[in-house]
Amino acid sequence: MQLSIDLSGREVLVTGSDTAARQAVRRYRAAGAVVSRLSSPGGARHDGPLPERPFLVAAVDDGQPGWEALLDRCRDTGIPVAVEPAAGTAGRVTLVGGGPGTIELLTVAAVQALRDADVVFYDRLAPYQELPALSTAELVDVGKRPGHHPVSQAGIEELMVEAALAGRNVVRLKGGDPYVFGRGGEEVAACVKAGVPVRVISGVTSAISVPAAAGIPVTHREVSHMFTVVSGHAPLTEKEHLHLAGLGGTIVVLMGIGTLHQLAAGLRRAGMRADMPMAVVERGYRPGQRTTIAELGTITTAAAECSNPAVLVIGDVVRVAEANRGCAEAEAELGRLAASLMGA
Repeated sequence: MQLSIDLSGREVLVTGSDTAARQAVRRYRAAGAVVSRLSSPGGARHDGPLPERPFLVAAVDDGQPGWEALLDRCRDTGIPVAVEPAAGTAGRVTLVGGGPGTIELLTVAAVQALRDADVVFYDRLAPYQELPALSTAELVDVGKRPGHHPVSQAGIEELMVEAALAGRNVVRLKGGDPYVFGRGGEEVAACVKAGVPVRVISGVTSAISVPAAAGIPVTHREVSHMFTVVSGHAPLTEKEHLHLAGLGGTIVVLMGIGTLHQLAAGLRRAGMRADMPMAVVERGYRPGQRTTIAELGTITTAAAECSNPAVLVIGDVVRVAEANRGCAEAEAELGRLAASLMGA
């Protein structure tokens, strides 16, 4: 149930077994309600004193017989009853692609998974600042930064599996898409090996969305009919440079600031022209987003102050963005000029 009324300080009675009602209890408490619990239809099991007349009864469908008589009495006396689905009893893991870091690019399925989670393991490239508004689950930061891995990949997988085996609904929230340099395949394999049900919710990959945020299309008619996505965490081999330079189209490099010098030099040695346009888009969709545009032969100097998270784009599509930007700026200038003439 999506809460849309102010429950701050209101008394809410949640009915249903402890396991089935756990998510409803968290959600109402997070909304500011004073929550009381009734775990059995006969009233024998409850947490603390029950309110004489609650503002709302949240009836969790836990499958136990006998609740209807109580709920009918509440309705007869004018107490609203909201029927809630039961939380799952078997633990599971959902890998969720969080997109490039803005809540606006989360999918509907991602928002639903977060709302139903008992625990969320998240990283720094996901929209983690928004998590308290999206989920009442326990939030655990397992993010890795270059040179700083507070929780290893094996440790993350162990935490996920342990929580699921304990009966919890686990969400692993990752930046971008879990299967695009997100180690999602490894995490799925760990769950399968442990016998834990697992599913993957795809996310908007930064390989496409971050260039788009800078006005750069990764493909464009009569300019580029293909694009290649490359990880920038480690330098490429000479053979890989040769293949990339000969393939044509657009090259998109994720997290490539640390290897930018080797990449530019390697592509030049492989025959790519020095005036090939190149862009570095930093902090896509985040405060301080910045785009640096230069040529392959000068990019290392132009981007000397750039830092990750960043997406590199190499190809003539960068010129398309520059042309479009120029047209937009010209239109804006004409608009300002027309406004000033009308004002005169």
